[in-house]
Amino acid sequence: MTAAEPDRAAARRVLAATCVSYTLVLLDASIVNVALTDIAHTFGGRVAGLQWIVNAYTLAFASLLLTGGTLGDRLGDRTVHVAGLAVFVAASALCGIAPTLPALAVARALQGVGSAMLVPCSLALINRAFPAPAARASAISLWMGCGGIAMASGPLIGGLLVDLFGWRSLFFVNLPFGLAGIWLGRTVVRAAADASRQFDWAGQAAAAAVAIAALIGTLIEGPSLGWRSAPIVGGAATSVAAWIAFVAIEARRREPMLPLAFFRNRLFAGSTFVSMASAFVFYGLLFVLSLFYRQVRGASPLDTGLAFLPMTAMVALGGLCSGRIVARFGTRGPMCSAFGLYAAGALDMTGIGATTPAWLAVAPMLAIGFASGFISPAATSPALGTIDRHRAGVAAAALNAARQSGSALGVAIFGACIATLQPFSVAMRVALVMAIALSALAAVSWRLATRPRTCRRPPRDASAFRGRQRAHATYIATLTNWHRLPASTKRCQIPCPWRMRSSLMKK
Repeated sequence: MTAAEPDRAAARRVLAATCVSYTLVLLDASIVNVALTDIAHTFGGRVAGLQWIVNAYTLAFASLLLTGGTLGDRLGDRTVHVAGLAVFVAASALCGIAPTLPALAVARALQGVGSAMLVPCSLALINRAFPAPAARASAISLWMGCGGIAMASGPLIGGLLVDLFGWRSLFFVNLPFGLAGIWLGRTVVRAAADASRQFDWAGQAAAAAVAIAALIGTLIEGPSLGWRSAPIVGGAATSVAAWIAFVAIEARRREPMLPLAFFRNRLFAGSTFVSMASAFVFYGLLFVLSLFYRQVRGASPLDTGLAFLPMTAMVALGGLCSGRIVARFGTRGPMCSAFGLYAAGALDMTGIGATTPAWLAVAPMLAIGFASGFISPAATSPALGTIDRHRAGVAAAALNAARQSGSALGVAIFGACIATLQPFSVAMRVALVMAIALSALAAVSWRLATRPRTCRRPPRDASAFRGRQRAHATYIATLTNWHRLPASTKRCQIPCPWRMRSSLMKK
């Protein structure tokens, strides 16, 4: 093994530490939903008010992902990863002992802060530990596969824990696994950090505190407050102004939080868009279909969780298979096929109604789940491979921010359809058509982003080039002054330079 190759044991420790942390993040995201009714009984709140317990986590996670990546590049990926996991574990303990509903929401937001610190640093650690593209793709697929397994098992584990020990056990279960992840993270070799890099406070304020939060908050509260109400109009205007300010700030800073030059890279820009589109479709459909099973089909919470088991299980399988498929066939065709599965699954779900046999929904949910699990690692690995390793934390944060923002937007926009369109079947079909259209757009975008670049012609010899210029000029001048030439000259055949070149190339 050469000095440039990372140690295999160290790479395995990196993969183990990052898989544990990512498993906790996705397990906590999916396990809480089954306990919202029990939390409402404890604190006396309504289920509608408890939505901010989920939204506080999502908003903090999506808003601070870029900050987590920047801190990882400046302070070291291992340091920020371990610190983020420590924040997540401490916040889980606070959730478990929360005395009031607002205290629980604040603790959930702190969990989002910890997740925003550790997730981009996890990808950066994997990117450094596995420099070979094939090995990196396999590692990322395993990392995301572990998260998919956690998400798939979350509803069942959550229901079991709530029945046996109460809803507070959902947060206490994070403590032993989180401490194990911290120990594993401390065994990872510390890499050199870029301490000279400045932190972009203005960009963070514009992106996190205002732009993303105002946009998602506006979409969430729009149906209840009214789209023309002063808070919603003001929130939308604030979000637009903050996005404009963010682009202006990042374009002028020497060390921006999000280098806009990343998006001049066609592959990175394409990966960012398809990651957002995939999360938009998957989490938006997850939200709509959960309401469909509960409100239209009248299923119990346990039956609803079991109905989603094929889809969530295929998320894990798709993540585990992604690395092998990409290593054999590349990303262009398989990614387009995966979005085709999204569209086919959504199209098939349009025929599912209140009295349709349950087994008819299994095939489309399998297709949607596998597509989601496959796309995430397949889009992430090639994007990170095009970015300098010293900026891998920021690049990974941008991809995850796009993914989290897409999931929040999907839930908000599809939820707005459910709230404003009646009956439910009409709103559901509108959401499914939107999912089909976005899947088709994402497939076309990825095909264009991965289009092979045309090879440039080698530089020509300067003297030969000048000779051809003179020949072209002479030919054009001769034709221009044809009427002035004597008759003897007109009877001669004047050779055409580009026709001569074409005949020579054929020979």
